[in-house]
Amino acid sequence: MAAARECLLDAAFMALARRPWSAVRMVEVAAAAGVSRQTLYNEFGGKDGLARALVRREADGYLAGVERALAAGGDTWERLTATAEWTTAAAQDNALVRALLTGCWNERLPAVRVPAQRRGERPLPSPPDLLRMVRDRAVTALTAPGTDPATTAELARSCELAVRLALSCVAAPPPEGGVPELLRTVLSTGRP
Repeated sequence: MAAARECLLDAAFMALARRPWSAVRMVEVAAAAGVSRQTLYNEFGGKDGLARALVRREADGYLAGVERALAAGGDTWERLTATAEWTTAAAQDNALVRALLTGCWNERLPAVRVPAQRRGERPLPSPPDLLRMVRDRAVTALTAPGTDPATTAELARSCELAVRLALSCVAAPPPEGGVPELLRTVLSTGRP
């Protein structure tokens, strides 16, 4: 059933890319995924459940990209820059990730403010939740064991600034390659 679930989410994402969520029909999503409409309803409970699962998948995909950026080689500065660049690229390329990070939902996107209704379904993260998740993951990935708390606190501040700067670049894109230069300027007190 996991394969059918992913196919349904892929079909829903593709449908959303072509038209507003309000115009997406369950029967079309099921047909595009090659499953019955009943399978779709069994898996998600309805269109609201499908929307929540789709948004959850995009949030998880964004966070997986953050993990990849943090795991890449290089020093702390390079990994933090890679995380900021990933955040900017993901938000520019994916309307759902952009809405999750900024809280700016529009009429083309699903209304996901409906609380989770299925047992075991996690609530969707708010923009502050996502920011905290990225910051905390960055601090965990970039802090060596035994680092003093003051250094860890400074790293947490730098991580948060990097993500907030990346989000500002979504609204007002800098010139090509501008995210690293902006980070250098903002974090001019020294590399984290």
